[in-house]
Order: sequence, then C-alpha cells, then structure tokens
Amino acid sequence: MTVASNIKQTLSTIKGIEAQLSSLAQNAKEESASITFHETMMTIGEIKKDLQIRLTEVEQEEPEYKGS
Repeated sequence: MTVASNIKQTLSTIKGIEAQLSSLAQNAKEESASITFHETMMTIGEIKKDLQIRLTEVEQEEPEYKGS
C-alpha cells in the first residue's frame, strides 16, 4: 500500500470518527459530555485538515501516487 493510499484510508476513518463525535455531542444528556465530544470533534477536524494538506503534498511530490 502506498503512502497516499494509507493517508486516504486514514482520512476516511477520521471522517467517520468526526461524524460519530458530532452525533455524540448532539445526543449527550450532560452538557459537560456534549462539550467534551464537541471539542474532541474539533480537534479531529484539525487533524483531518492536516492530513488533507499532507495528501496534496504527497501527490505533488510523487505524481505516481495521484489517484491511487
């Protein structure tokens, strides 16, 4: 598996985690739990952005990885 493929797979997993955290934040009965889930979701969102940037860099540096 190429580096780009690994990054894409990780991005897919992170998007699922982000969606689940969003759902947990909305459905939490305790406000403190909701806030914690929301803050964690925001952190995951930042990681997702960083990975998307890295994927673009990898694809630009190594054109053979593009579209993998």
